[in-house]
Amino acid sequence: MFDEKYMRYAIELAKKGVGAVNPNPLVGAVIVKDDRIIGEGYHKKYGGLHAEREAFANLAEEAEGADMYVTLEPCCHHGKQPPCVEAIVEHKIKRVYVGSDDPNLLVSGKGYEYLRKHDIEVHTHILKEECDALNDIFFHYITTKTPYVIMKYAMTMDGKIAAYTGKSKWISNEASRLNSQELRNRCSGIMVGIGTVIIDNPMLTCRLEGGHNPVRIICDTKLRISPESNIVKTAKDIRTIVVAGEGQNKKDKYNGLTENNVEVIFIEEENGEISLRKLMSKLGELGIDSVIIEGGGTLNYSALEAGIVNEVMIYMAPKVLGGKEALTAVEGQGFEEPDMAAHFNLQEVKNLDGDLLIRYVRK
Repeated sequence: MFDEKYMRYAIELAKKGVGAVNPNPLVGAVIVKDDRIIGEGYHKKYGGLHAEREAFANLAEEAEGADMYVTLEPCCHHGKQPPCVEAIVEHKIKRVYVGSDDPNLLVSGKGYEYLRKHDIEVHTHILKEECDALNDIFFHYITTKTPYVIMKYAMTMDGKIAAYTGKSKWISNEASRLNSQELRNRCSGIMVGIGTVIIDNPMLTCRLEGGHNPVRIICDTKLRISPESNIVKTAKDIRTIVVAGEGQNKKDKYNGLTENNVEVIFIEEENGEISLRKLMSKLGELGIDSVIIEGGGTLNYSALEAGIVNEVMIYMAPKVLGGKEALTAVEGQGFEEPDMAAHFNLQEVKNLDGDLLIRYVRK
């Protein structure tokens, strides 16, 4: 009979890989013998050992007859690492308890089948909901080949993201801003529009100690970005992609960018704007499994209208700014009537020292 505490521990181990394994999944593994943990591991970085093999590498004694708890179905194909199911069989594990099924068609059920053919008991869906929650990004990316898109913004109780003067520092509190940095560490990319770059001149980096910087993606239909912007000046150290409309594909217009190590890609336009759906397909091809949208109201509306947003994260501060000219999170033309609006389901509400973090997922 399985013990939930070992799967919960495997889940906590898996979380240690946040920011380092994309576009691979977060996975933790624990090996138990006589109600003792004799080996543990997690997927530490992309291209490195998978969690199961990491756990075997850390064995304190032989694993023959032991149980293994793993948060995701063990792989059964050769990628950057050999199949984990082979290692499980070689170490003579008796039972395997798994949390999530792997939707990757190279694995999907085949890992279970391999283990059972080798007379290993397999028990699935142990704490499935918690294990699934580890890999919403991976599950989306592996099945659609496009990034999981999170639209994120901070606002006041009356829905303002800045005062009528344009000032927005700071609407949210320190706890919210720390949480936002953790999100940047978790995701592969961060996207803003050229308006945000021109007005705010941001860096779009992760300011967590030991954190990783997401790929910076700038939607710049007419290639207006300045070579003197912080984004361009730091592109030699932080991967940066400027996305322009196809009509801007003239070498003299982007030489100053490529010379600074900026990648320039050209995407078909729709109604004078970059097609965000086609952009997501391109980013998926580049191995970018997740994107945070931190742009202004124009980009936010375009993303919602294009139907690319999977999740919305709102940091709501206990403040009221007022002002009919004050900026709101979503601008553009807007949807014609309520029934046509983008619909989401409430996923989580969390108190962050007085601010509320409200998460919605696409309905």
